[in-house]
Amino acid sequence: MERINWTDYFMAQSYLLSLRSTCIRLSVGATIVKDNRIIAGGYNGSVAGEVHCIDEGCLIEDGHCIRTIHAEMNALLQCAKQGVSAHNATIYVTHFPCLNCTKSIIQAGITTVYYAENYHNHDYAIQLLEQSGITYQKVPFNPKHIAQYFLER
Repeated sequence: MERINWTDYFMAQSYLLSLRSTCIRLSVGATIVKDNRIIAGGYNGSVAGEVHCIDEGCLIEDGHCIRTIHAEMNALLQCAKQGVSAHNATIYVTHFPCLNCTKSIIQAGITTVYYAENYHNHDYAIQLLEQSGITYQKVPFNPKHIAQYFLER
């Protein structure tokens, strides 16, 4: 019986978090990790106390849902709220981060970004990651394959 590797483990956590998403346009999850320990997680959803897209519909402006806080930002804000540094951490995200999340990831001092799916990969976001020396990598991941680990046990 094989143990799940760290990348699959943390990416599976991100997919699990994405199941809490309240935006109907795209479910995204993010897990921030330091020394193979999860320090924060987030999913895309509304501001605490605000109505949710799944209940009221998305609030669209310029083609974007402005009601939603992105998963990466929610994870970074969880770090801030709990007083945990994301400096030199790794983030696992179900989808490639948008430009604004990319800028926040860089400012937080995250050194590595793993993502499972392309999603409007912005050229400037890629440029910023490269300029900042941040490693970013698309990792092959299919959430359905996690079930295989359970079936083998």
